[in-house]
Amino acid sequence: MGMMVSLPAVILAGGRSSRMGVPDKCLLPLGGKPILAHVIAALAPQVSALLLNTNSDPALFAFCGLPLRADIIPGFQGPLAGLLTGMLWAHEAFPEATHVASVPADMPHLPADLIARLLAARERDGAATAVAVQAGRMHSTLGLWPIADAGVLEAMLLQTDIRAVWRWIERGPVALADFSDLPTFANINTKDDLGP
Repeated sequence: MGMMVSLPAVILAGGRSSRMGVPDKCLLPLGGKPILAHVIAALAPQVSALLLNTNSDPALFAFCGLPLRADIIPGFQGPLAGLLTGMLWAHEAFPEATHVASVPADMPHLPADLIARLLAARERDGAATAVAVQAGRMHSTLGLWPIADAGVLEAMLLQTDIRAVWRWIERGPVALADFSDLPTFANINTKDDLGP
C-alpha cells in the first residue's frame, strides 16, 4: 500500500542506556536478531523513510542500511535532541513532509497500525502533535510531530534545561492515541526483558 503523503520517521537510539549498563541496548539480541531489527521491521512498512538517530559508532549500525545522524546538539541531551535531529533531517530530505514520526530503538513490539492510530488521533482532536498512551501511561517518544516546530525546539534546547519530552508536549495541544487494547509495547530496559 503506497502512502499518499510523505511521512518520514526517526528511530531514537541516541541515549546512553544507563539502566542496561551497555551503550547500545537496541543492538542486543532478541529472538535471534538485534532489538533494532525488530523496530525497523515493524515501522518501515508504515512510513515513507527512516532515519536512525545515534551518537555511537556508525559501523555498529551498518547492518540496518539506514541513514544515520548523531544529535545536532552534542552532549547526550536526551530524546528531544534526537527528535530535533529527525525534524531537521525530514525538513531537508522531504520538504513536502509536514510531520515526522518518532519511536524509541528499544521497543521491539510496535503495532502494525501505530502510525495509522497516531494519525487518526491527530485528525480526531485537530492537534498538531500526537503521542501514544497505554493503560494511562504516556509513551512520549512514540509520536507524530510537526516539523515546523523545529526552530522552537532547538531554541528551547539551547536556552533552557528542559530535556524531558513530556515538558515539550506540555506546550499543548496534543492528541493521545490510546493503545490500551494491546498487550504491551514495553521498552527493553533490563536484561530480563530480553527473555531466556
